[in-house]
Amino acid sequence: MAVPPRNRNHAAVRALAYCAAAALAGCAGGPQPPDWQLNARGALSQYERHYLAGDSALAEKEFANAKREIARTGRIDLVARAELLRCAVRTASLEFDDCPAFEALREEAGAEELAYAEYLAGRGKREASDAPLSRLVAAAVELKTGALAPPGIAAAVEIASARGWRRPLLAWLAVQEKRAAAAGDHAAVAQIRKRIELITGSD
Repeated sequence: MAVPPRNRNHAAVRALAYCAAAALAGCAGGPQPPDWQLNARGALSQYERHYLAGDSALAEKEFANAKREIARTGRIDLVARAELLRCAVRTASLEFDDCPAFEALREEAGAEELAYAEYLAGRGKREASDAPLSRLVAAAVELKTGALAPPGIAAAVEIASARGWRRPLLAWLAVQEKRAAAAGDHAAVAQIRKRIELITGSD
């Protein structure tokens, strides 16, 4: 049975990219979205790609482009969603903070965004979608709250590895290395360090 566009949109909302991409993209098969939506969606996608690849300068340039497009609407709530997306991508890379840019706009955010912010902070529950980034965010939240077991860490490493996401991969390998060292597993530590050296060898 086909899923109605409204339900498809809410499914996307519950994945990581709901914060901005789903809200700004428009529904497939509907009217052509206005230029600002297309431009903002493209810039947010590029932000995500560059950030996960480890290129902060290009990532922040694209995010600034996205905010400039969204600002054309005068809608602070959409800017808040974009800031929440940025916080989620950082969370996937184990860069935890209080999402200050989103918090500054909290009063303009909707209930769904507020719930997602609570989830990122480790104070809420949410089922991850099958999307790799959504799964990586879920693993990061569990790690933040102390609920992630070693198999979950290994799974997060493989998600980042399979996608070629350099920044989160290095972060998750560092966690894995620390756990292996604490357990006295010298063979695992050596293998993890080889992977890290391979990734950072071109620096």
